[in-house]
Amino acid sequence: MGIVDNTVPAPPKGRPPAVLQIVPRLVSGGAERGTVELAGALVAAGWTSYVASAGGPLEHDITRSGANHITLPLASKNPLRMRRNATTLARVIRRLSIDIVHARSRAPAWSAWSAASATGRHFVTTFHNAYGTGSALKRWYNSVMARGERVIAISQFVANHAAQVYGIDPDRLRTIPRGVDLDIFDPSRIGAERIASLARQWRLPDGAPIVMLPGRLTRWKGGLDFIAAIGALGRRDICCLLVGPEQRRGFRRELETSIERGGLTGLFRIIEDCRDMPAAYMLADVVVSASSDPEGFGRVIVEAQAMGRPVVATAHGGSCETIEPGITGWLVPARDPAALAEAIEAALSLGENERLSLARRAIAHVANGFTREAMCARTIEVYEELLFPQAPEAPQSQALFAARD
Repeated sequence: MGIVDNTVPAPPKGRPPAVLQIVPRLVSGGAERGTVELAGALVAAGWTSYVASAGGPLEHDITRSGANHITLPLASKNPLRMRRNATTLARVIRRLSIDIVHARSRAPAWSAWSAASATGRHFVTTFHNAYGTGSALKRWYNSVMARGERVIAISQFVANHAAQVYGIDPDRLRTIPRGVDLDIFDPSRIGAERIASLARQWRLPDGAPIVMLPGRLTRWKGGLDFIAAIGALGRRDICCLLVGPEQRRGFRRELETSIERGGLTGLFRIIEDCRDMPAAYMLADVVVSASSDPEGFGRVIVEAQAMGRPVVATAHGGSCETIEPGITGWLVPARDPAALAEAIEAALSLGENERLSLARRAIAHVANGFTREAMCARTIEVYEELLFPQAPEAPQSQALFAARD
């Protein structure tokens, strides 16, 4: 398996290092948000920061942070387009004196790897999930993510998969959990009017406990199991929210049919457009993550804990690393509505003091292990390993912490 030759000299003195991150589009997914956050952190640390993508809603956040966006059709999986993208990226890398190319998705990673190889630049990848290996072709397609000089995994679950399936040795593999922006996900900053406005918009009943499952409306996110769990719970005094955009056309109707057949129509709201997730979490008495397949990390689990909410999640993938069972939330078997219902009932039954204690523990848990600042600083340290291998310290990442303080 090819690995970029690690012979690139450090950037000349007087010129800050330049990083080019590669993603397909700048939409609202976890990989894209991490890209935006790191782009801004690089600028804050004195680096030169670029992002190449096909564009999207988060493009403005890139430029607002002081980073630069380069629009290319990187979402395409067409082999001819990918080859043209590689040629274009090589020209961009040379013109902008890019030092590190960091690919975060498989299709554009092939173009990025080819361009980094052609220009002799450092190549870094991030595994955002435990990619499936159903066929030899699929495994080969995924293997580009194992070709980095450094391979970043967003959880130990993903790191174990990358090491076992793709043979990535420990010298190249780094585990860096995704982080939450505690300036945004801070319950003390969410005013009562923001919460009340959202409750009015969603026509939530006064005084009813709110159980929320945030996430895209797709089968593997576990919406059908959530509906079945609410049916098994047997309570009529609650309000349940499915919050997220429809990813597979027609799946919303399948969810609605399941709600109707279970006699639960009055208990559910399906919200496809939420532009204030911090306030949405504050509305919830319980936040649920019911994914049927393991998630690489599970961003909503950490966001909800940062907001001090009790969390119930399925016990596989990244959730086993982000929830402390019995301390900050509950873990239940996947595809088990009865167990999910039991845990939701336990969370709803917490007394006021118990809820406050859990909230304090959950907020501290996130602050100690899953912050945006730590994620960005540790990623910059990975870059420094490549650019300054003889340096006794990591000056750029220290500068990032100093800027934050």
